[in-house]
Amino acid sequence: MAVTSQELNHWRRGLGTVPDSVWLRTELRVLILAENGLTEISPRIGRLRRLHTLDLGHNALTAVPDELGELTGLDRYLYLHDNRLAELPRSLGRLTRLRYLNIGENALTRLPDTVGGMSGLVELRAQHNRLKNLPESVGSLGGLRELWLRGNGLVRLPDSAGGLTELRHLDLRENSLTGLPDAMAGLPLLRHIDLRSNRIRALPDWLAGLPALEKLDLRWNDIAPAPRLLDELARRGCVVLT
Repeated sequence: MAVTSQELNHWRRGLGTVPDSVWLRTELRVLILAENGLTEISPRIGRLRRLHTLDLGHNALTAVPDELGELTGLDRYLYLHDNRLAELPRSLGRLTRLRYLNIGENALTRLPDTVGGMSGLVELRAQHNRLKNLPESVGSLGGLRELWLRGNGLVRLPDSAGGLTELRHLDLRENSLTGLPDAMAGLPLLRHIDLRSNRIRALPDWLAGLPALEKLDLRWNDIAPAPRLLDELARRGCVVLT
């Protein structure tokens, strides 16, 4: 059902396939195709260059076309979560104005190195995939405030994570991390780090020097006691859960 001439909302309509008429709606600013059992998206989506919001979540997509990278008007939301995606097109790196990207609940084993070109991102959600590493280019996301990576297989974060100087929230729950890179020591605005259910055994001293840290969740790790560090964090008002 069209809400306005620039918004097309086909949420949970049981479409199965996208009607050809949709790809002719070049005036659209918002296109919602969530929960329709979609298995493919036509390359003709690249015609909809005025879109600022695109919702393809909760479908059965195994791939999305390279032409998504032609939607350079996307400057608000792109939802690709809860599909069956094993990879993302490198062309997504051309979406330099996009602020919110949700690619969670897929089967991604890696992110394209072009993700660092998405310089407008404020929030990136990639939870519940199969990621073991992140590309070094992630550190180029200088405006990123929230990074959600719960439920992957991450064994390390890249040193470039030290470039995420606007980061406030870092969710690393349910991974295989043994530590954090020292390059993160200078992150000035990081308030919340969730490290539950990893393989952390020791804490770096630099955690006490993170000026904005308010909450550090360390539950379900096998961490050696670090009373001086934990006492210092507590003294500063940081809530530490162990």
